Amino acid sequence: MNIRKGKPEDMQAVLGLIQELADFEKEPDAVLVTVDDLIRDGFGSVPLFHVFVAEIDAELNDTNQAKQIVGIALYYYRYSTWKGKIIHLEDLVVKDTMRGTGLGYALYSEIIKQGKKDNVRRIDWHVLDWNTPAIEFYKKSGAKVLTDWHVVQMDEIGIDQFLENKLK
Repeated sequence: MNIRKGKPEDMQAVLGLIQELADFEKEPDAVLVTVDDLIRDGFGSVPLFHVFVAEIDAELNDTNQAKQIVGIALYYYRYSTWKGKIIHLEDLVVKDTMRGTGLGYALYSEIIKQGKKDNVRRIDWHVLDWNTPAIEFYKKSGAKVLTDWHVVQMDEIGIDQFLENKLK
């Protein structure tokens, strides 16, 4: 197993893992991002995200490729008015067939090491309330799972409706 920074040529595999996560989270039709979006947004002059990939050698994978990407940790930087620079871990995904191998822990560790290297004061991420194995893992690792905050989002339809109503 090898953990490394992702490259543009990895984005097809990254998108496959993003879709696998959407399927796991019971949102199979929610992924709108494309490989081209990932390449543009992650590798332009001002990258909007960074990604670590976990790959295994050919003898361990079920493809004919020399290496296969079987996990990702996609993150970006945010700014907290209370803390300063922080990392937001958007997704940590391990291929279903590779769960329980320590690969998720290795990716998680890489994000925490990156946070330490970057002198961030906090690393944030979301976890679904029904994903109890992940919640227990995070708690055991020393993370705090906040129960008194709600995630708030506005999708494209909500944005359009807000702007239409505001302008009337």
